[in-house]
Amino acid sequence: MSITGKFEMIKSENFDDYLKAAGVNIAKRAAAAAAKPTIEITEEDGVYTLKTMSIFKNTTISFKLGEEFDEETADGRQCKTTILKDGNKLIQNQKIDPDEATTIREFSDDEMKATFTTKDVTATRVYKRVRNSFY
Repeated sequence: MSITGKFEMIKSENFDDYLKAAGVNIAKRAAAAAAKPTIEITEEDGVYTLKTMSIFKNTTISFKLGEEFDEETADGRQCKTTILKDGNKLIQNQKIDPDEATTIREFSDDEMKATFTTKDVTATRVYKRVRNSFY
C-alpha cells in the first residue's frame, strides 16, 4: 500500500471542535473549516515531504521516519514532531507545550483517512486519492 500520492479532502467531521481543543482562535478555525485542502506526499531517499495546500495557506514538512523535528503548525504554533510508519499508517505525534496532538493517516488504494486527537477530542477527515490521468 503506497502512502505517497496526492489526496483531495472529501469529508470532515468534528474538525472545529478539535481545533478549539488545540487552542486555535476562532478566525483561524473559520478559515480552516472553509478550506478543502489537497495533500501531496512524496518520498526520496528516506526523506518524506508532506505538502498541504489550500486557498488559505500552504504548508510543507519534510521528515525522516522516527526522527524528531521542529514544525510550525498551520496556525503558527511551534512544536516538536515525530512521525512513524506502521503498516499502511503514518502516525504523527506533536508536542505543543503543554499539550500533545496525534494525527493518524491511514492509507488505502482509494483514500487517506486522517484522525486528529488532542485533549480527548477527535476529528476525522477523509481524502480521495487523485489518480494521474494521461490523455
